[in-house]
Amino acid sequence: MKCKRLLFAMLVICSTFWGRSLGQEVSIIPKPNFIKVEKGSYKLSGKTSIVASEDLENEVVYLKEILKSGFNESPKLKRKGKGIILELDSTKSQKLGEEGYELSISDDGIKFTAAQPRGIFYGIQTFRQLLPKEFEYENKKALIELPFLTIVDKPRFSWRAFMLDESRHFKGMSTVKKLIDQLALLKMNTFHWHLTDDQGWRIEIKKYPQLTKIGSQRKDTQTARKSDERTGEPHGGFYTQDEIREVIEYAKERHITIVPEIEMPGHATAAVASYNWLGTLGTTKEVSETFGKLDESFNVADPKVIRFLKDVLDEVMLLFPGKVIHIGGDEVNFEPWLKNHVIVDYMKSNNLNSPMDLQISFTNEMSNYIDKAGKRMMGWNEIMGHDIHEDRGYTATETSERLASSAIVHFWKGELDLIGKAVEDGYDVVNSNHWDTYLDYTYKRLPLAKSYAFDPIPDGLEEKYHSKIVGFGTQMWTEWVPTVASMEKQIFPRLAAYSEVGWTNLSDKNFEQFQQALKRLKYIWEVQGVEYQ
Repeated sequence: MKCKRLLFAMLVICSTFWGRSLGQEVSIIPKPNFIKVEKGSYKLSGKTSIVASEDLENEVVYLKEILKSGFNESPKLKRKGKGIILELDSTKSQKLGEEGYELSISDDGIKFTAAQPRGIFYGIQTFRQLLPKEFEYENKKALIELPFLTIVDKPRFSWRAFMLDESRHFKGMSTVKKLIDQLALLKMNTFHWHLTDDQGWRIEIKKYPQLTKIGSQRKDTQTARKSDERTGEPHGGFYTQDEIREVIEYAKERHITIVPEIEMPGHATAAVASYNWLGTLGTTKEVSETFGKLDESFNVADPKVIRFLKDVLDEVMLLFPGKVIHIGGDEVNFEPWLKNHVIVDYMKSNNLNSPMDLQISFTNEMSNYIDKAGKRMMGWNEIMGHDIHEDRGYTATETSERLASSAIVHFWKGELDLIGKAVEDGYDVVNSNHWDTYLDYTYKRLPLAKSYAFDPIPDGLEEKYHSKIVGFGTQMWTEWVPTVASMEKQIFPRLAAYSEVGWTNLSDKNFEQFQQALKRLKYIWEVQGVEYQ
């Protein structure tokens, strides 16, 4: 009897150990919302076929490359049979949405099921993290064993964005593609591309070639806040429209939508340096080499300037297939407007009582123009008319103009109750509260744990408005981040934390488990040459 008890105890211990070790094998970022691991394993080799329809050609090619990198041979594609099955099932749309997936590994093989191709793609990203960590990078293998399991997964938010500011410091196409690869691995679906600002215009506009001939170059660069020191070197760069098409296609293959940001009416110095008649001050001749909130902005009272901005939007909207165009709208300095007699006269003749009314009126004109092209305008939350900087002397309650109802409000600064006000007024909101999402902040100011703990839905927001918070963005501003290496250390590992912010249900999040899973990603970043903090 004693021996039987001892044997039973040993079996329990072994069973517990097996479960724990297998649990470590299936550590995935972002953490799936349901995962069940069972006894047994499936033997996968380079001889295992992929079974998929023609609808999933993009996903098949992507998966083939992953398997070829580990097995040193490309798996065959079949339309029927056993192996790695990729299957679309429209009846799963209510359960999984557009981005969810089911992944099962059993004696019958490996099966991915989703309502849309992007769900299959995200299932593949999960599958990559089930493979040995060195699979895609080191010694080629003949055979690997994967645990039997079932995963049912879909994202918490539909907008999971990373923003790269290339106006302040241009990084180039290879860096952008490298970042897009990381976004894909982490199931982020939106690349917000900040392409114009005071310190550089980075997108070719064929109708206005001076924007890149002059606006993409600056003579020098400020080295620190409120400092007169300069690097002593010029800085520049821009993307041709053909290069942008290449990046768009690269992102599309990874189910990432690119949202371009073309700043207006503020942050306009580079554009005004290119075409002086665009500006308010009448003194701007050069692209700014200093950072911060500057005085120059577009003269929105001039019909010629409005035509220029619409011409720019025409080329941008033709270039980018996504449904959202970001127009910035932040940090407009109103004082120069009030000193410009053309703008003051325009405000009087159009019954605009304040410069805040003027900005909302201008924003609405751009929003309506974008709407007519079948897209939607997005802007930082100043577009609602709130004095979030407490330096303009106007508040939204004093304005007579109301922001267009189709606009998407991108919250970045101010009291969180402004989010509540926006959703109550019917607006969709992307929450990028700077205290929680700005990657240029130091790790002391924004530690990894705080990034991980960020919830885009503010405390106290009534549940009936939760669906109006469509998601979040995390922002990489580059004023003080000049090199790719320094930029990557600001992004990683925090980007992994934000992937769980956007994907994983609150009840399933666990920071300690995340830190354990992060070890695998750190290994991959080291092999790939990605710097991290």
